Amino acid sequence: MFSLEKIVRPNIQKLKGYSSARDEFKGEAEVYLDANENPFGTLNRYPDPQQIAIKERLSAIKGVDKNQIFIGNGSDEVIDVAFRIFCEPGKDKALTFIPSYGMYSVSAAINDIELIELPLAPDFQINVEELNPYLKDETLKLIFICSPNNPTGNCFEDKTIQYILREFKGIVIIDEAYIDFSTEESYISLLNDYPNLIISQTFSKAWGLAGVRVGVAYANSAIIEVYNKVKPPYNISTLNQEAVLKKLDNLAQFEIEKNIILNEKVKLEKQLQEIELIKKVYPSEANFLLIEVSNANEVYNQLVNQKIITRNRSNLVNNCLRITIGSEIENKRLLRALQFIDVPLSNVESSF
Repeated sequence: MFSLEKIVRPNIQKLKGYSSARDEFKGEAEVYLDANENPFGTLNRYPDPQQIAIKERLSAIKGVDKNQIFIGNGSDEVIDVAFRIFCEPGKDKALTFIPSYGMYSVSAAINDIELIELPLAPDFQINVEELNPYLKDETLKLIFICSPNNPTGNCFEDKTIQYILREFKGIVIIDEAYIDFSTEESYISLLNDYPNLIISQTFSKAWGLAGVRVGVAYANSAIIEVYNKVKPPYNISTLNQEAVLKKLDNLAQFEIEKNIILNEKVKLEKQLQEIELIKKVYPSEANFLLIEVSNANEVYNQLVNQKIITRNRSNLVNNCLRITIGSEIENKRLLRALQFIDVPLSNVESSF
C-alpha cells in the first residue's frame, strides 16, 4: 500500500517551510508595514504566495479542490520539486521512458538522482515486461510518464498507466503538457483513486503563455501541502498571475484558438504526407507532428537557411524532425520550403 510518509525524504518531513509576511496576514488592509516593501510604485507589493485566485478559477474549471492544486514556475518547477521532496541525492532513483521530455534527465542530474530510461516499444508504447522488475525496487521513488508524449506525440494506453499506478508504491507523475490538444481525457478524474498520482500541466502550450512560465500540479492535498512547504515563497510574480487570470477569464477565446491549431494540424498532416521527401508522419495527440525524412540533419539545416526553425530530434528518433503547428501562414511557408528541398539519403539505420 502507498504511504506518503515512507516516500517523502526524512529531512523534508521535518522541514518547517518559510512563512512569508503574506502567508501570515491574509485579507485587505489600508497600510502594509509587514514585508519591508517600498511604499512607492505599482509593483511594489509581493505577489500572493499561494496564488489563491488562480487556484479558485482552476478548481471550478477542473473540478478539483483548490487544496489539490500547486502553481509552479513552469512545469519544470513541478518536476524539480518532486525530486527534492521524494528522492535522497546519491541514493534514490527515478524512471522514465524514452524518447521523452529532456528535463527529467536534467533535473535528475542536478539533484544527483539516477534516472533509469526504458526505451519505448517500436509503436512508442510502454513495455510493461521490461518495467515490471523495477516496480519492486525500494530505491525507485518517481516514475515520469509524458502523455501525450514529447516528441512522439502519442498517448500511452490507459490500462498500462493504471497498472503502473496500482503496482508502484512510489510517486507517478503524468506530464500532461499537451493534454488540451488530445482526444484522450486527463487523469485528473482519477486523483481520488490513486494517492500516489501527480498530474503536471502547463499554461505554455494550449493557453499560449509560454513567456509567463506557469505550470500546475494536481495531486491529493497531502502531497500539495509538501510542495507548498518546499517551493520558494513568492515563486509566481504578480504580472504572471494576472496574465494567467486574464486567460482563465476568457475560456471562449481559448477554445477558439485551440480549435484553430487543431484544424491546422489536420491540414498540415495531410499535406506533409504528399511530400516525397517525407517518409512518415507519426500520429499526434499534441500541437506538433513528428516526421521522418531521409536525412534529418540536412533537411533541418536547409530549413534554417530559409529562416524556418523546426526541432531536430534525430538524437531521440532517427532522422526525425518535430514540427510545431503554427499559424496558417507559417504552415504554408514550411510546406513550400519542404517541397523544394533535395537531400542525399542517410546511411544511418533507424533506432526503432
